[in-house]
Amino acid sequence: MEIDPYQILGISRDASLEEIKSAYRSLVKEHHPDKGGDEITILNLNAAWEILKNKDDLNSNNNYRYQKLNNEYNEDISKKNQSSHEDNYLSVWINSVYSPIDRLMYEIIKPFSKTINELSADPYDDVLMEDFINYIERSQKRIKKINQIYTSNATPSSVRSFGLSLYHCFSEIGDALDEFERYAQGYVDSYLHDGQEMLREAKKKRLLLQKERRNLPNQ
Repeated sequence: MEIDPYQILGISRDASLEEIKSAYRSLVKEHHPDKGGDEITILNLNAAWEILKNKDDLNSNNNYRYQKLNNEYNEDISKKNQSSHEDNYLSVWINSVYSPIDRLMYEIIKPFSKTINELSADPYDDVLMEDFINYIERSQKRIKKINQIYTSNATPSSVRSFGLSLYHCFSEIGDALDEFERYAQGYVDSYLHDGQEMLREAKKKRLLLQKERRNLPNQ
């Protein structure tokens, strides 16, 4: 995309260097991002100033310099557009993947302590065991939903490690639920113990993920 430095600065082609400088400074102040301006407009203004600031020395080599600045300008715009796209996608992924998964993991982890404490009063009580089984079934449905959410959008490349840690976290919760199910079928204490350890580790991982999430790019 060719740029017309005179049009960008709103000046005539016979404007003096002082007029060029004055127009440039005035427009930069008006469109500065700190004042709610547009970064792309600033890039335009800077490119126009770079072309015209040595107006008195323009010669036959200016066409080469002009084209070079245009190429640099277009490259800057491309990089900014790419960066903006990645930032937008990361924001979408956090809101549509990480956040609902984190909430569902909480809904599994939070009620476990109360549920297992009630069951420990009498593991062979049919009503208490039925409550425990209901907890397992509700939680397994949540794990199924988590897997659907996780696979609905690819993890952004900039947070691939974070996405992998998230996967390991909810997978460990799923493994813990499998152990609880085995315990409920045969009252083998080792299954209950292993499941509790897995859930405890998953809880730690979830808290670490929450801390790391606050340091993700563009957050």
